[in-house]
Formats: sequence, structure tokens, C-alpha cells
Amino acid sequence: MLRKIRITLATLFMLGLTWLFVDFTGTAHRLVGGLAKLQFLEAVLALNFIVIAFLLVLTVACGRIYCSIICPLGIMQDIFGWLGKKAKKNRYTYSKAISWLRYGMLAIFILTIVAGVGTIVQLLAPYSTFGIIATNLLQPVYQAGNNVLAAIAEQYDSYAFYHSEIWLRSAVSLVIAIIMLLLLAVLAWRNGRTYCNTICPVGTLLGMLSRWSFLKVHFDVEKCKNCSLCTKNCKAACIDYKTHTVDASRCVVCGDCISVCKHGALKYDHNSGGQSPRAERTEGTVPEGRRRSFLISSALLATAALAQQKDKIMDGGLAEIQDKVAPERQTPLTPPGSLSAQNMALRCTGCQLCISECPNQVLRPSDDLLHLMQPTMGYERGYCRPECNRCSEVCPTGAIKPIRHEDKASTQIGHAVWIKKNCIPLTDGVECGNCARHCPVGAIEMVPSDPDNEESPYVPAVNESRCIGCGACEYLCPARPFSAIYVEGHEVHKEV
Repeated sequence: MLRKIRITLATLFMLGLTWLFVDFTGTAHRLVGGLAKLQFLEAVLALNFIVIAFLLVLTVACGRIYCSIICPLGIMQDIFGWLGKKAKKNRYTYSKAISWLRYGMLAIFILTIVAGVGTIVQLLAPYSTFGIIATNLLQPVYQAGNNVLAAIAEQYDSYAFYHSEIWLRSAVSLVIAIIMLLLLAVLAWRNGRTYCNTICPVGTLLGMLSRWSFLKVHFDVEKCKNCSLCTKNCKAACIDYKTHTVDASRCVVCGDCISVCKHGALKYDHNSGGQSPRAERTEGTVPEGRRRSFLISSALLATAALAQQKDKIMDGGLAEIQDKVAPERQTPLTPPGSLSAQNMALRCTGCQLCISECPNQVLRPSDDLLHLMQPTMGYERGYCRPECNRCSEVCPTGAIKPIRHEDKASTQIGHAVWIKKNCIPLTDGVECGNCARHCPVGAIEMVPSDPDNEESPYVPAVNESRCIGCGACEYLCPARPFSAIYVEGHEVHKEV
């Protein structure tokens, strides 16, 4: 029964979270957006104390059930492990916990959060790893299927589906997603929960608490026949049938061991007597210091609280125009609601949910080593529309705080810069004014290039105090391949 309940709940969570990342219409967020806020690390960074308290109480009461039901990366590993068991049954063995590696990775993770080194956080955080895989590998497949349905519906004059453009946001992010997927697949296929119990910082932290959980998997020594089926089916490698012990810090309460035991020797309930008598006689080991576990878990919470298809543009539907090339910005652009580059660096885990949800094709993963896979903005395929605030609605960590439409229209994330040598009125001798006509805040005015000659070509003049950095001017500028006007980012956002 325990295993069936776990599989049912895990399936619901996995389907909901996967849909959340692959959906491009915004429908999934309205229905299952709360699942992202239930992720442990994201709740800690967002200082969502209600969720943090719920997950801690759940772990103390039931053990590391979070890793089997709520964490999408844990569920993904279970899927690969299940496929491995189909190829070869009874494939697992017991192994001792590699404590120095587990706590070492946790320490490194805490230090990188404090230092704002996003690259390490992105590569170690489980929810972010799943998000990177889902956004870069699963969403294009989902979009392709949608486009097939849209093409079929079009033949019947139906608009039930609409075409979604598939494009490569970042080659670096795609390569990382492929490597991560292959690595997790191989580890889970061969050894089950190796990643969870040796590398994952969330698993290590929750494992500290699950040592003293109220409900645990434990042996009934009188019924055990030492058949070893429980050990051979434990994907966490935490059951030693010889000493009748279950390492609760690594057990993810999957229920597989209970379901395969033919003698009813394993139970999931409160074991007030602690370890079995035989285990006390034969193991003779001392549990790791509780003080160290408490200090490390407290450090994570404390430091988190302190850190807080190729686009073809057509001219009148007749002539194909050369694609734009992204400018070299001295300061990268971060989304409205992120407050500052520092807030983004400290809170963002690079899960890429905001990127997958962006309807204007503005957000893409950063290739900067210090902020790898965190969202940055580019206006080659669209601009940040003042009426859109979807990225701020879906962010689970507080890296992009919720922002109202009216506040977004007055938030300056950067300012436009005019490049004289690229401007069409000067290079081609034709009238333009595209940037001024389409500026949503009226920050651009066309003025004579020669102040003393009213007949001279008119060029844009930017009012930096009024510009909000939305990028409409950069995106709609007809100059190719480099725009004659582009947006330079601000380290700290401000109101205009």
C-alpha cells in the first residue's frame, strides 16, 4: 500500500511539474504553479517559512518522503531505476554512506550561495537540474507535437491550437542539459539513488532530520530469514540485511523493500525501540554527531536568509531580412522584478521556469560562468512588453519578485543607447523613426542630425530618465545585422 500511494502521488507531481516547464501558454501556471513553490531549496531562498515548516515537519514525521514524491529529479531517477530493474532484477547492494562527500558537497553548496556563485548552485540544486533538462530537451518536443496538432487543426479551419516557434536559446545550456540527463540516467540505471545520497545538498540536509523521524522502515528480526531481497531491491543502498539495519538518513521511503519482502519482516511505522537487538549486537557503530548535523542544517537556513527556429523577419511579406545580432552589453539585463543583478545572483537557482514561460522570447540562459543558466534578456526576437509580467508570477525563489503591470511600466531595468554609425537615416539617406513611433513610454524623440539645419536627416534622441529599457526600439530597429539603438542594462533597477 505504501508503494502504491508513493507511486500515485509521485506520478501526479511529476506530470504537473513537467507540464509547468513545457507549457508555453500560461495555462499550467494557473493550475499547478504551486508545485514549484513546494520545492525545498526554492522555499528557503524565497523565505517561504510556511512551506519550509511544512517540509521540515513532514520529514521529521515521515522521513525523506519529499525525495520520492515532491522532488521531480528524484522521481526522474526512480523512472530510470525502474527501467534498470526491468533489464535486471535484484540489481542493488548495500553500501556504507560516503559521509565526507555528502557533507562536503553540502558545505560547498552553502558557500556558493553566500558568495553568489550561481554556476555551482545550478549544477547541484535538484529542482534546477530538472528544470534545465525539461526546458532544453522536453519543451521542444512538446512544442513540436503542438505544432503538428496546429497544422492538422488548420486544415479544418480550427484554432484550437496555434503554432509555437522552436528556437535554440543557448547552446551551452542545451549541452549541459544533455550531459546532466545522461549522467543521471546512467547513475540511476546502475545504482538507483546515487546522486541523491552522495551529491544532492537537499537530500543531505533532509537526511540529517530523517535520522530521527517518527515513522521509519525497520526490521522485525524474528520474521527475517536473511533472504537479502530487501537489500537487492533498495535503490538507496541503505539496507543491510546482515545486521538488520536501515540507514534512515538515506532511505527515501519508496516502499520497494516492504513490497518484495515475502516474510513481512519490514515495516514502516514508529519503532520506539530504536535499532533491532541483533543490530545492536553486531553493528557496534556509533551514529554521526548530532551537533554537527544540527549546525550544518542551521547554517543552510541562516545563510539563505541572509543571501536572500531561426527567426525570419519579412518586410511587407515580400523580402527576407537579415537576422539581428545581439549587441555586447557592458551590463546584462535582468527581468523587471529582479530588483538588481545582486538579488538575481543570490536567489536564482537557474531552474529556467521563467525562460520557458516567457511569451515574448526575450529571456534566455546566461553563458556567463559566474551566472551560468540564470536568465538574461535579449531583444533579437522580441521585446519585454509592459503588459506582461509572467516571469515574475512563476519564479519560486524570489529572484524575480511579483510585479504589477503598472509598476513594471515605471521600472527602469536599463536605458537605450543610440549608435550613430548604424542609423539608417544617416547610412541610407531614408526616413525612419521606427524607434520613436514604437516606444511605449515616449522616451525617444526624432531630432535633426544637424541642430542648425532643420532639413538634415532626423535621428533619435533618447531621454534616459524616462526610458525603462523594454527593448522595443532595439527589436524594431530595421538596421541589420546590428541595431542602431540598443539597451544597456542597470546593475540596480529604479523607478522612473
